[in-house]
Amino acid sequence: MARAFATAPAPDGGLTAVQRAVINALIDSMTGVQLDVATLEPLGPQEFAESIRSRDLAFRRRMVQSMLLNEMLLVPIPPEVTARVETYAQWLGADDDTMNDMMRVVRRIASGSLGLALMDFQRSGYFEELLAQPPEHLHLSRALDDAWDSVRADEALYEQWAALEHCPDGSLGQGVWRFYRARGFTFPGRPGSAPPNLAQHDWIHVLADYGSAVESEIEVFGLIARCNDDPRAFSLLAMVLGLFETGYLFDAAKGFFEYDRGHLSRDIDRMAVRLADAMYRGAMLAWHVNDTYPGRSTDLLTTDWFEHAERPLEDIRAELGLLPRSARAVAAGSKTPWERGGISPFQQQYGRTVAEAEGREYDSYGAEPA
Repeated sequence: MARAFATAPAPDGGLTAVQRAVINALIDSMTGVQLDVATLEPLGPQEFAESIRSRDLAFRRRMVQSMLLNEMLLVPIPPEVTARVETYAQWLGADDDTMNDMMRVVRRIASGSLGLALMDFQRSGYFEELLAQPPEHLHLSRALDDAWDSVRADEALYEQWAALEHCPDGSLGQGVWRFYRARGFTFPGRPGSAPPNLAQHDWIHVLADYGSAVESEIEVFGLIARCNDDPRAFSLLAMVLGLFETGYLFDAAKGFFEYDRGHLSRDIDRMAVRLADAMYRGAMLAWHVNDTYPGRSTDLLTTDWFEHAERPLEDIRAELGLLPRSARAVAAGSKTPWERGGISPFQQQYGRTVAEAEGREYDSYGAEPA
């Protein structure tokens, strides 16, 4: 695996520092093997395909996704790298419709057609299905026109979120309520709120113990994308990297996340560890759920979390097999929502402003800007 990654997503001059750090961290996190991928001899597509011929299609797709992940860290993306990754996909038998959606997006980026890439991304498989069949618990009375459509007036939805205040101490629901209050976020169902689809990921911030600064968003979506058995969910990780690292997918979330480049590369050794740990936690969650509850969905963005809102957080984590953040990730700066570094300066100030406007005392529940 590592030898294939030494060449597939690399420009002619070899791996970049960002690619090298991410690949090394992923291999360490997923396998426990520490090595420097840049010191390995490259492995061509035919050799790689032969070496993993006993692996199933799901594994081979994951290999191609890892190549796409590292390809998308290049700025710009050389067309020859895109062609090389697609060749590996062909030899691995992973160039089906499921994978072609994202490979087409990357091909557009490599050719400089960012507008077309964004259109293709928004029509990619995961979002397309979400548009066609939105989960009932999101209170959407119609199919969405866009994955990030907002529900501007749904008092029943708003009250459902607001009622989380009354969930027991230590519960998932109480944690989400405090998460919103500390940051001044508006509960879905009223103007100014996040779209219900986007709000779904806020449950994961609390469930997985990640703060709300941009670097924590990368961790959250790394976990969400990796635990989902639907390979199309890789587009969720591509989205945050396109927003917060390269800027390629500058409007992927329709302004609900403002793109801001360089959040991975500016502290790459630490962020590579944090991203890799998040993806490992997602992989282990998927393995546990598949092994313990066959047929149960591993899509955390379509789960009805209100059904679990009153349950203790620790019970839900144990049921899902969700591992705690590793000591290495914590040492690298991974933060919970309830400590210094777990909230951005803007979010804390906005939370104070909202509290003042509502005539109540502000409480960050421990969160402070770094």
